[in-house]
Amino acid sequence: MNATVIVILGIFFIFLMTTLGSAVVFLFKKEVSNKCNSLFFGFASGLMIAASIWSLIIPSIEGASNYGNWAFVPAAVSVMLGGLFLVLIDKLLAVINNKKEPYLSKSSKLFLAVTLHNIPEGLAVGLSFGSAFVVGTQSALYGALILAIGIGIQNFPEGSAISLPMLKQTQNKFKSFLFGMLSGIVEPIMAVIGFFLSTQLTSLMPWFLAFSAGAMLFVVAEELIPEAKLSEKSSIGSWGFLIGFVLMMALDVALG
Repeated sequence: MNATVIVILGIFFIFLMTTLGSAVVFLFKKEVSNKCNSLFFGFASGLMIAASIWSLIIPSIEGASNYGNWAFVPAAVSVMLGGLFLVLIDKLLAVINNKKEPYLSKSSKLFLAVTLHNIPEGLAVGLSFGSAFVVGTQSALYGALILAIGIGIQNFPEGSAISLPMLKQTQNKFKSFLFGMLSGIVEPIMAVIGFFLSTQLTSLMPWFLAFSAGAMLFVVAEELIPEAKLSEKSSIGSWGFLIGFVLMMALDVALG
């Protein structure tokens, strides 16, 4: 298969899978019960925590191996910066719109956090394909394609983790689907950027990865877990959390 075709297919696939995952929202009724909402938010919480650990923080620490015993520093600093970024954006928008209270809604924070998470994933795909072109071997190219397929498969549940909780906020299936789909559109864009800037961006990836993890963890702690009502007598939110966590953990480990 032509090398250019392989690159295009890999980049398109990561966005396609987010879109398909977001479309899961059309399988549910417009009016979602409180138990289902608790399940969805718990699922999204578990999914995002697992993705933060295995897709972002661990690769960030591994990518900073040149720091030696201080390899955790980029991850530790960037996780805090990711949370701080969301707080500052919220406060800045509140000032611009003359509001004393936080401006971003729960759905907006969730969308922003997952979009930020998709930026380094897209960069990783682009860097992989860019490096494969430098190496110039068919095996390197197919290795990059396998990475893209792995990230794409992980994007399916991530798309649903956006669109399903959004249904409670928007009460509109199509809007919820669009939020999920648009959260993934940054991936092919960043993949193209990563492809052409593969040599310059490699050293910054540990910082990008952990920054995104910090934003996701902040949203989980502030918005998703309270919405999942994990402290209530019903354990459905907790089971949703465990299912989401185990699913994303398994996908990350199995697909590398």
